[in-house]
Amino acid sequence: MINFFLHDVLGYQPIEEIKTEYMIKGTYADYVIQVNSIRYFLVEVKALSFQLSDKHLRQTINYGANEGIEWAVLTNGKNFDFYRILFNQPIEARKMFSFDLSDTNQFKEAAQQLKYLHRDSVVKGGLKAIWNKCEAVDPLNVAGIIYSQKIKAEIVKLIKSKYGEKCSEEDLMKSLNKIVFDKIDPASIKPYKTNKTEKKKRVKSKEVDTSSETETQILEMKSDESAE
Repeated sequence: MINFFLHDVLGYQPIEEIKTEYMIKGTYADYVIQVNSIRYFLVEVKALSFQLSDKHLRQTINYGANEGIEWAVLTNGKNFDFYRILFNQPIEARKMFSFDLSDTNQFKEAAQQLKYLHRDSVVKGGLKAIWNKCEAVDPLNVAGIIYSQKIKAEIVKLIKSKYGEKCSEEDLMKSLNKIVFDKIDPASIKPYKTNKTEKKKRVKSKEVDTSSETETQILEMKSDESAE
């Protein structure tokens, strides 16, 4: 079934690109996907009757770590888990996606995720794309953006514009820390809305710009008439 899956569904060529029983330091990984001498990911397969476990995951991660392969699929033919192996100290793995093919409600999501593993996608950088997508919304990275000077400066401006109050760095950090470290009920969050004062300022600014533009056009017309 997995042979069919790798060849007919994901588009890899048997033998040439689907390496079975791939030797890694005296043990054997079930599959390694290799295209143009580049090993993209390994596939570790368990029996359909097995529930995928942490033990299976550790085995899969060790195969990847020992061979320098960054991506791995762990499956029992029904459940599919896809991981990025992180070469930290100690070695870690981050789950990219997971689905159960015995659940028909997950078919659409499974197809959306599996497109990243298709041969056409992989050779064009699909694995990097899914990693970038994951990193973009990683809470630690988002927190880093929130705490950046650029965002904090913008928040201070919005507070000043809406409430007419100058927010100190200390007060802002206290508020940000509560957002990051304390649980907040999403239903209690107050949506930010532009107040009337801000709207009037924007309207006046546009009027000034329009007036200035009109004045410039009149001066240009007069200049043309004088030239004639």
